[in-house]
Amino acid sequence: MKENVIFCYSGTGNCLDMAKNIAKSLGDTDIIMMRKYPAVTDVREAKRVGFIFPCYGGGLPGHVERYLHDIKVSPDAYTFGIAQCAAYKGEGLYKLNQLIPLDYWAAVSHQCTCIWLFPHDLTMPKMGAVESQARSEHFAEKFARDIKAGVKSKKKLGKALVNKAEHAAWPQIARKQGLTLKANDKCVMCGTCAKVCPMDNIRYAGKAVVFGDKCISCCACVQYCPQEAINFGKITEKRERYHNVNITVDDLNQEIISF
Repeated sequence: MKENVIFCYSGTGNCLDMAKNIAKSLGDTDIIMMRKYPAVTDVREAKRVGFIFPCYGGGLPGHVERYLHDIKVSPDAYTFGIAQCAAYKGEGLYKLNQLIPLDYWAAVSHQCTCIWLFPHDLTMPKMGAVESQARSEHFAEKFARDIKAGVKSKKKLGKALVNKAEHAAWPQIARKQGLTLKANDKCVMCGTCAKVCPMDNIRYAGKAVVFGDKCISCCACVQYCPQEAINFGKITEKRERYHNVNITVDDLNQEIISF
C-alpha cells in the first residue's frame, strides 16, 4: 500500500481532477475510486488518508456514506476531507467527520454539473469554466502543501441542519428527475452513457437507450455524451454541457489510480 491514500467520488471529473493534482504533489499515493464499492477498504497501513467528493443535494453522493462505514483507517493516520460544490459545502464533510474524524478539511466551489438544476456556470463566486479550473488547481497546490505539513483545521464542522433536510429529500428528487432522461435522434448508440453511469442505470434494448429508476443525478451520461443526445426532459436541451476537461470516461472507471 502507498504511504498516502485518497478515496474519491467523482461524477463528471472535478473531484477526480482535484484528487489527481493533490496526489501528484504528495507522491506515493493511491486514489481509490468510490463510484462503486471501493476496491480496497482497509487502509490502516497508510500514513495519510483523504476523502474528496462533491456535494449532491446538500450531502454525500450516491452510496458514499454506506461505503465510509466499511473503511478502516489507522488511529495514527493524518486524515483530510475536501468537498467540491457549486456554492455551499453541505453536510457531507460533517457526516464524514462523524465516521472518520478529520484533522484537516476544506471546501471549494467549481462548475455545477447538475445542469437540470442550474446552468454549469452558476457557481459561487461566479466565474467561467477556465477560471474555475485554474482556481481548483491553485487550491489543490495549497491543500497538498497543508497536508504535507500536517496542518490541522481549527474551525469545527457544523451540522448544516438546512442541508440535512435537503439531502434527506434528495434521493427521491434525483430519482424522479432521472425518470425524465431520454436520448434523442442524435444518439449513435456509442455506449458512453452506460459506461460512465456509476449506478448501472443505463442499458440498450435493440436501438433504444433505456434509463432505469436508480439515477442519483451525477449527470455523467448527459455531460459525457459525445453527441449531446441525452437530456432531462426539455430542461437541459439548450443548456451548455460541462465536464472536467482533464478527466475521461476511462479515468472515472478505474478502481485505483496510482502516483
